[in-house]
Amino acid sequence: MNNPRLAQRYAKSLIDISADLKQLDVVHEDILFLNSVVKKSREFVLMLESPIINPDKKYKVISAITKGNISKITDTFIKLLCNKNREANLPGIVASFVEQFNTIRGLHTAKLTTATTITKELINSFVSKIKASTSYDHVQLETVVDDKIIGGFILEMEGKLIDNSIRRNLHDVKKQFENNDYLHKLR
Repeated sequence: MNNPRLAQRYAKSLIDISADLKQLDVVHEDILFLNSVVKKSREFVLMLESPIINPDKKYKVISAITKGNISKITDTFIKLLCNKNREANLPGIVASFVEQFNTIRGLHTAKLTTATTITKELINSFVSKIKASTSYDHVQLETVVDDKIIGGFILEMEGKLIDNSIRRNLHDVKKQFENNDYLHKLR
């Protein structure tokens, strides 16, 4: 279930509570773990959204998955969500928490899509170029492999997109031929 305003409010509350208890970094690690579970398991998200499954059973499933991997604060927060019938919003709350945490810490994330796996040196090169072209001190680069782009890269950061892929270049050439751009230059 997607409710961004609710997710932002719950994430802000969790950040405030964990900051007051001086456990913000610990809770952030818990949230990163939950984020990986949400991203890797579509079945987990479907279970959270299911109106058929009782919230108590949902909490038991979540507890079984997270046992030993999250702190007491995060576990209590998840229990509160289940008690309030808000467990379907957990993926949105997790995403909102990560965004708000990154804003607090001055972290900026970028997503780099390439056709093949790239080396650490190349990742570091991208990070240093991003830092040089912006005023950001801390940049986290998420890498994704998508062989459909054929070659080159696609860089996404804060709503901006740099598409320097071969797929994009081929698409542009195809459009030029469809528009007969070259035919007019021959006359």
